[in-house]
Amino acid sequence: MREDIKERIEMIKRGEVPEGYIETKAGIVPITWEKQYFRNLFKEKKRMTNELNKYPLYSLTLEKGIVEKSDRYDREHLVKKDEDVYKIVEKNDFAYNPMNIRFGAVARNKTDKAVCVSGYYDIFEVANTEDMKYMDDYLVSYPMIKYFNRVCTGSLDEKKRVHFSQFLDFNLPMPMLSERKEISQTLSAFNRKIQLQERLIANKNEQKKYIMKNLLSGKKRLPEFNLEWKTKKMSCFFTERSESNAINCELLSITGSGIIPRSEIEGKDNSSEDKSKYKKIYVGDIGYNTMRMWQGVSAYSQHEGIVSPAYTILKAKDNADAKFFSYLFKVPSIIFLFYRYSQGLVDDTRNLKFENFRKIKINVPLDIEEQKAIAKILSQADKEIELLEQQLEILKLEKKAMMQLLLSGIVRAN
Repeated sequence: MREDIKERIEMIKRGEVPEGYIETKAGIVPITWEKQYFRNLFKEKKRMTNELNKYPLYSLTLEKGIVEKSDRYDREHLVKKDEDVYKIVEKNDFAYNPMNIRFGAVARNKTDKAVCVSGYYDIFEVANTEDMKYMDDYLVSYPMIKYFNRVCTGSLDEKKRVHFSQFLDFNLPMPMLSERKEISQTLSAFNRKIQLQERLIANKNEQKKYIMKNLLSGKKRLPEFNLEWKTKKMSCFFTERSESNAINCELLSITGSGIIPRSEIEGKDNSSEDKSKYKKIYVGDIGYNTMRMWQGVSAYSQHEGIVSPAYTILKAKDNADAKFFSYLFKVPSIIFLFYRYSQGLVDDTRNLKFENFRKIKINVPLDIEEQKAIAKILSQADKEIELLEQQLEILKLEKKAMMQLLLSGIVRAN
């Protein structure tokens, strides 16, 4: 980074205004940037519908923008035919959530079709299509998030919002259109790298699924093993670990992707102050959520600590490789068995206690060395995916840093 840019950054951090810059309600920006009314940059759209067959139901997320809602959230049966409760989002339209825009909940429909979203969202399009990609990044940039938080209204923090009428009345300094286009071209180069990395990760995940499907079913065998697989009950491979009173151990949480320290999870800690009944889990155990095992919430533990009494802890016997079984427990056909053996009148109350888990029959290699060999191959696939994901995070951080410099005018694009 050039010395003049470093000096400019340090001055702004100290609250000083560098030469050629001016302090505005949106932060310190180049003096040559001119104010623009948002009502001249964006046009509101209010097309309503109840035709979910014609316009698939999508949602706006902070992580991935406008994405398709899962079947679990399909509320078509709640919509009366004479009610238009959803808003149509055409290709390249933007949607924003008034309650969450201060966290970055605004995105463009980048699919190739018109979709619909909750009628609560506000929908708009750019007045000039050349601004489209620039606005992808500008509207979620740090200066804008900071500004949204400044102007949002509401008596309670959880009810604060930015009304669309406010949004259109914004009058903020911006670079000229020519510079906006150059900024979007620079950031688009980062986007292409990120998209390529995401495709690599998706391909690796598909490859892993294919390997799991074949190796964990016995359809394909490793050449060095030829003993016949046998169908056995889970009780042949596992006992239940029920140790407690380990109150000085680290509190862990079992998620669908792994067992991690509770301190690494955002959000309120709802665990009981009295940890005397919490269960001890050791490295090499498998823990699962008794209420959600039928949804695949289980994991191999690489930590020693305690977990909620709501979890079930499996201790592998000498004839079982826990890592192998942790992968097996992610296979759809095995998860369906967990569903079948779970008890409860409705899905929300289904639970798989060890007394039922132990009765489940599975077809597996009895040679523990074959179990270990299969687990090693899948573990290597996980390491490759993890490395690609780390590289993806680096790319995202590099883009974020460049956004901060370009969209605040600290670095000029022209």
